[in-house]
Amino acid sequence: MNQAVQHGKRVEQFIPPEGVPIAFAIGSIGSRLGAQILDIIFTGILIFICAFVIGFTGILPSNVEAMLIVLLGFLVRTPYYILSELIWNGRTLGKKITGIRVINASGRRLTPHQVTARNLMKEVEIFGPMSLLASIEYQSAWENGLTSIWLLVVVIVPLANRRRQRLGDIIAGTLVIDNPRSVLLPDLALSAPAAAAQSEFEFLPEHLDVYGKYELQTLEDVLRDTTKNAQSDEIVQIVRTIIRRIRYPDTVKPGQELLFLNEFYRAQREHLESLKLFGTLRENKYHEHTRTEAKKLV
Repeated sequence: MNQAVQHGKRVEQFIPPEGVPIAFAIGSIGSRLGAQILDIIFTGILIFICAFVIGFTGILPSNVEAMLIVLLGFLVRTPYYILSELIWNGRTLGKKITGIRVINASGRRLTPHQVTARNLMKEVEIFGPMSLLASIEYQSAWENGLTSIWLLVVVIVPLANRRRQRLGDIIAGTLVIDNPRSVLLPDLALSAPAAAAQSEFEFLPEHLDVYGKYELQTLEDVLRDTTKNAQSDEIVQIVRTIIRRIRYPDTVKPGQELLFLNEFYRAQREHLESLKLFGTLRENKYHEHTRTEAKKLV
């Protein structure tokens, strides 16, 4: 597990068993504070409604009503936070609005034990001390001072550690991250300039039989890179390599390199997909050599 800074955000990188690194941006203090304020508003509305119903019905003795209203904060808040994060995979309503979520700090699946632990600690860290300060007239000066110091420590902890973890996160082994948003990239076969106009270049089956899906994926990565243009040395070199490799007879004029690559990508993709329909898979450019060696072994 590694941490870096990208675009002004702290990024935590996990390497799962599959070996493919996954990076998450640590949630900012502002987004976490905003989510907490929203959740306090939502739970406050629920607490008010419950208190109103208890007082309006009058079915309970007055002393029981008073005790129940005092406990409403804990009885509403704790189930709200725990159930929300369990049902919505680490998110409450406030977190969904601000675009953050809770994950397991080890990169594994978030467990009910972790969700329960971090949210019970929230009562100890925040809501319990705030309730004590609200009843300041019933406490001595040194008790109010200790409570204020505790709240100050609670605020400093996430600011002082590199993973922005509060005490509940440290104990539960959790992180708050920016919720990744899924963005589907456009299909290059459809968005290529040649897709809407007549093709400038014609590719025969013998040209398309050279490469496999590995080279196609590599070419797609190049075409998706918006920093490269038709005049870049890398694009020109790639075109020359493809022309030499597939023995393409026509000339690619200067400035047509990207057009050539887009049309070749589209034709190569259609060719490989048609072969796959008939059960022929071509992993890379060494498929002919692999097939020849396999025949020798038979």
